[in-house]
Amino acid sequence: MQFNITKIIIVVTIAVFGSCKTQHLLMEPRAERDNSPAALDSVFLFDANYEYRIRKDDKVSISVWGQDELSVGSLYGIYNSNEVYGKWLLVDAGGNIELPKLGTMNVLNKTVIEVKQILKGKLSKWIVNPIVDVRVLNKQITVLGEVRDPKVIQVDKDNNTLLEVIAKCSGFDSYANLKYVKILRQAGEDVYIANINLTRSGQYFSRNIQVHPGDIVIVPSKSHKEFDKRVSTIIPFTTTITAAAILMGAL
Repeated sequence: MQFNITKIIIVVTIAVFGSCKTQHLLMEPRAERDNSPAALDSVFLFDANYEYRIRKDDKVSISVWGQDELSVGSLYGIYNSNEVYGKWLLVDAGGNIELPKLGTMNVLNKTVIEVKQILKGKLSKWIVNPIVDVRVLNKQITVLGEVRDPKVIQVDKDNNTLLEVIAKCSGFDSYANLKYVKILRQAGEDVYIANINLTRSGQYFSRNIQVHPGDIVIVPSKSHKEFDKRVSTIIPFTTTITAAAILMGAL
């Protein structure tokens, strides 16, 4: 009787796998890709001088020491004002923010340092040696796929690395396909994709590359993940290894 049940399980399993071909959206095709430094698009090459440039819809806080009336979300104020309480300026569709006393100021594609210098120049008309701090509150990196804790990561600094953001997601999951990790980056109206093989030895910077705010990291699944899911559904009382052994014997 046990033999007959096993035969039935094998037949049903083979039928399911033979008739169904489901493609995982986060699963990379088997074709090999080159991720050497020469093969990476120039937008992904290491840049020691990289600085984030302010974009439309960014949330910006302005802090002026000793001048709460000129500040929005001040770090120097008595109360902790941050994005949670809505103490920020939204960069509008024209790339502008509205500042107390100073009026409209265009910050689109400017770095934080550039905005600081402009503000210091404007404020020096009324304040001697103004101390100014500017922060972008919504700098984020999105990590999807086979990591233990997929999420949107808030980052304060501009220079982050691939493995650093993966660590913030508690590392790779057991089904992570480290040969085909993807990074999506938007530059203007264009979106670029880097394919990273983390199993390849050498070429450190082509593997653990810089990840910028706004990037999306996708860790695809190994090809046998769907197999394991189906086996566990069809043969729930066996382990994946046992089920695989049964199928190998049948084939």
